[in-house]
Amino acid sequence: MSQIVSVATAILVGVGGVMVLFWLLNAAVERLPERVEQRLKPYVFVGPALLVVGLFLLFPALDTFRRSFQGPNSVDFVGLDNYEFLLTDQSVRSAIWNNLLWIVFVPAVSVAIGLAVAVLADKLTARWENVSKSMIFLPMAISFVGASTIWLFVYAWRVPGTAQIGVLNAVWTAFGGDPIPWLQDTRFNDFALMFIMVWLQAGFAMVLLSAAIKNVPGDTLEAARIDGASESQVFWRVVLPQIKSTVVVVGTTILILVLKVFDIVFVMTNGNFGTEVIANLFIKQLFTFGQFGQAAVLVVFLIVATIPFMVINVRRFRQEEAVR
Repeated sequence: MSQIVSVATAILVGVGGVMVLFWLLNAAVERLPERVEQRLKPYVFVGPALLVVGLFLLFPALDTFRRSFQGPNSVDFVGLDNYEFLLTDQSVRSAIWNNLLWIVFVPAVSVAIGLAVAVLADKLTARWENVSKSMIFLPMAISFVGASTIWLFVYAWRVPGTAQIGVLNAVWTAFGGDPIPWLQDTRFNDFALMFIMVWLQAGFAMVLLSAAIKNVPGDTLEAARIDGASESQVFWRVVLPQIKSTVVVVGTTILILVLKVFDIVFVMTNGNFGTEVIANLFIKQLFTFGQFGQAAVLVVFLIVATIPFMVINVRRFRQEEAVR
């Protein structure tokens, strides 16, 4: 009960405080001459938000960049030693390679599955369309840690000759196969982890792509069908070009999420068996080995790697806004 009161008080004070702040600033600006008021008023409303972003986002990023030139204790200046670690260490190269695999596999498969479900569900009756979409979207409500725990039981492996508690190995051995260590075998384990992210993100892709498909003008579809186009040609030559910008936005959004992937790898393998990724390696360098400088340089790498995809997303968003 006390926690509920604390949460309610925090929300009341937080929201109320912001409202009072904006009211005071607005009242102060309105007392100025009209010409000055018109110039200052936009900054009065945007200024507090920019201050919060700068304090909690920009300042930590700049401080992390500074620490990337310091040693394990974040005191001694070590120049480019940490960047040499980034470029030459075998564990970093392995993590970067795995991140690249995630970047290629997860967004492409998630968008493909989401698009397929959106197109096929659009052909169903309203009731079955809702049922099928709900089934695909349901995993989105599960946290990454929760989903990883579920899939731990799916991928579980026991030595041959003992009862298999994992779903996949139980089915596989029922047909006479030997149990497969899905999370230990380097031929499968990376893709086994990626499939969990696909399972979580396909619903997100499906929702946005389904909305985009429903916004395709019906007269363009009818015109193509009257001209003799098959359903396949209608999709590839009429529907897909009109939802291309949404496909790109969904793909880059999932890609940015994948760049920061951590929870699934941490819970399933902790980066062992060749499944290391940058974010998990950062946690090890920071908390296990106490290498603050090397941990900082990994964060700098992630920030720099994310920027191009954010720029693509912003440009696409502006193009869509310009068309409307």
